[in-house]
Amino acid sequence: MRIQDRDVVVEGRFIKTVRLEHEWYEDLKDPESFVDAVRKSGVKADLVSFWQRFPETTPQFKYFSESEDLAVLPVRSYDDWWNNRIKSRTRGMLRKTEKLGTVVRETQFDDDFIRGMVEIFNETPVRQGMPFWHYGKDFDTVKQQFSKFIFREDIIGAYYQDKLIGFVMMANAGEYTLLGQILSMVEHRDKTPNNALIAKAVEVTARKQIPYLIYNSWKETALTEFKRRNGFEKQSVPRYYVPLTALGSLCIRFGAHRELAHMFPKKLVFKLKEWRAAFYARRHGSHTEKAVAQTD
Repeated sequence: MRIQDRDVVVEGRFIKTVRLEHEWYEDLKDPESFVDAVRKSGVKADLVSFWQRFPETTPQFKYFSESEDLAVLPVRSYDDWWNNRIKSRTRGMLRKTEKLGTVVRETQFDDDFIRGMVEIFNETPVRQGMPFWHYGKDFDTVKQQFSKFIFREDIIGAYYQDKLIGFVMMANAGEYTLLGQILSMVEHRDKTPNNALIAKAVEVTARKQIPYLIYNSWKETALTEFKRRNGFEKQSVPRYYVPLTALGSLCIRFGAHRELAHMFPKKLVFKLKEWRAAFYARRHGSHTEKAVAQTD
């Protein structure tokens, strides 16, 4: 739905939370007015959640807030990233990628590229221990879904023998570039294309003089080490929670306002994720098992 000319979504099965659909790209300068508009809209929800977009890290509003951790890479120049932000192991992987014949370049969202996306999406039904939600999509579906915001995106492709084996779609969000979809083929994992895609993303961001590159949230997963090796670091912004109902107030009071995983010890969450990954690996076969924790 739309509230104050903004697209909003309502999330959650038991606890309903309203947030901006495009919060990575929109600042909420007057949250009091927005919360009041949500109340008057009649939407059935218990909480409103919003954050301060990076790089505004100091809380500016009176509402209850918690830290939201992001994976942030300060970008001064490509040379600075190469010499000071990454270590010799990552530089060695990038040299290996080039030596093996992988070519990484900026590309266009045309039919050839979309066909390459479809092939990558349908290579395996499981990625990072979870059913892959793009698996099984056809050309028309992918074209429709990914063309919606192409006006603000740069596309980088990794090619081996002229075949698309990986890509990243990066969006200009003003103060930072946001890495959205980044994916490569399991078959060509030995060529470490994801590292090369990150390197090209840094180059493009530096050329456009955008000061930060953000790779979504910072969560302790197998992907976190990949982010760390490529120069990303944890930065926190405040996320606010405003109750709309008595249930919403109780959730904030007892810490039940976030995802269920936040209520359990981290070691238990990691163990549950391992069990989940093993379950899907057995369910979908040995080829999927190699893709469960696919990082470079």
